Amino acid sequence: MPISTTETTISPALTASGSFTFSELVEQLNAQTSPPTLETIRTWLANAEISPLDVEPYLGFKEGNYWRHRVCRNEAVEMLVICWRPGQKTPIHDHNGSHGVVRVHKGLLWESIFSYEEDRGLSYSSGRECPAGTVTGADVPDIHQLGNPDASGQDLVTVHVYSPPLGVLNTYKLGSSQIDLYTPNDFPT
Repeated sequence: MPISTTETTISPALTASGSFTFSELVEQLNAQTSPPTLETIRTWLANAEISPLDVEPYLGFKEGNYWRHRVCRNEAVEMLVICWRPGQKTPIHDHNGSHGVVRVHKGLLWESIFSYEEDRGLSYSSGRECPAGTVTGADVPDIHQLGNPDASGQDLVTVHVYSPPLGVLNTYKLGSSQIDLYTPNDFPT
């Protein structure tokens, strides 16, 4: 179900030079009172200068599953830094009414795209590698799986912006028409 969006005012700092700092991006996200469009978020993440020092406070890895670190969140938008060891991946999911943009900060992200038909269930559509610097977006509806390939041999760090903030996600299994619910909630304390 598509969400309604309104025009988003972009701060002059975000348009004057074409690029802006990580802290200016966070400030812009915190100022949002309505969901920005997918294209607006894609532009912000593509033009943000994000250094290793910017993401350092949000780095942390764990065994068994990727780790989500919240940078900011309000009613309109949320920003996460996600840390992945080789072989870690999301469940196959959609964003249940939210759209999102991912920027690969470090490493190699693998994205698999799926299609769903009620009578046939879930099927694989395509996949692609996203090296560091790639900015990719997921509109509504979009069913995908993200992960750090086993063969990468390196950690992966990604920056995500979702609007509106994520809640309960729909999850899927290949060849099945069953849709399950998943609430991501693994933020460090």
